[in-house]
Amino acid sequence: MAGAERMTATLANALAALGHNVTILSLWDQASQFALDPRIRHEALFAQRPSFKRAYLATVAGIRRHCRAHRTEVLVQVDTMLALFVLPATVGLGLHHIAWEHCHFDQDLGKPARKLARRLAARFCRQVVVLTERDRQRWREALRPRSDIVCLPNPLPFPMPPEPAPRTQKTVLAMGRLVAAKGFDVLLHAWQQVAAQAPGWQLLIHGEGEERPALTALINELGLQDRASLPGICHDPQQAYGRASVFCLSSRYEGFGLVLIEAMAFGLPIVSTDCETGPRELLTPGQDALVVPTGNAKALAEALLSVIRDPDGANRLADAGRRKASTFALERIALQWDALVKAQP
Repeated sequence: MAGAERMTATLANALAALGHNVTILSLWDQASQFALDPRIRHEALFAQRPSFKRAYLATVAGIRRHCRAHRTEVLVQVDTMLALFVLPATVGLGLHHIAWEHCHFDQDLGKPARKLARRLAARFCRQVVVLTERDRQRWREALRPRSDIVCLPNPLPFPMPPEPAPRTQKTVLAMGRLVAAKGFDVLLHAWQQVAAQAPGWQLLIHGEGEERPALTALINELGLQDRASLPGICHDPQQAYGRASVFCLSSRYEGFGLVLIEAMAFGLPIVSTDCETGPRELLTPGQDALVVPTGNAKALAEALLSVIRDPDGANRLADAGRRKASTFALERIALQWDALVKAQP
């Protein structure tokens, strides 16, 4: 249910609609959490997640066997870490190899091997796709790559809503994995301040993850049991956006921040931290979002209260955000991917 998997399904569906013969190879788990075009073949190397240290050679052999069986011409690895498997697996096959980076360059997600994998991708892949111009510049400065570093943002995964959300409910929405990077602990501390000054307003944090016990305990500790909730994974994000009045991103860092584009598409005013790399590039402070420093609960609370108390200001942010979201239409970005996979060496 994570963002990279969601974008994999979104892009695969779009490329299949453009006439490409698309196969998704998962390392494990053939069941997709996202709807796939019936023309897409989805396979998995393993039924359950193995130890990749012990199963390294089997993984490399399985990827090679798959590519040869399907006569793969273009291979998109949906994480630069996969270069450690894919590059040895495809030696001599003559594939057009694209690495797709979903994190920002200065974050390794606790895996030091990611730095090596990025160096390999920058040297041996034909293209490396990154999500922001800031990240593109970091790749070029740090690695002096042989690969072409291409900036292609994530697309809006659903059609642009014909009308904005009505914003009639007193609901602030946040959405993401329940992990430390998303800063939901900071958001809850901010919400304690908001709840004391904005009667009737509710905070919904949709998502699942390892921080659920800690966040549940924090809600109880702050006395927010009736004002904040963790309803779990959102299986219908469009419905959730449609019922909200404000969207808040409290992350400590982001690779892109697709939820910002989705919320703006529904005409929700945005309150966000000024974190690398996505929000800092996607948002124009004061024009389409209120932006505050990361980790600052007081500033986050003040920005949320400002949007709640100033309907005219909230409307201006919402209108500007909706105009920006339209530039991330799937059809437009799918055509850029179409051109990329057809590119000649």
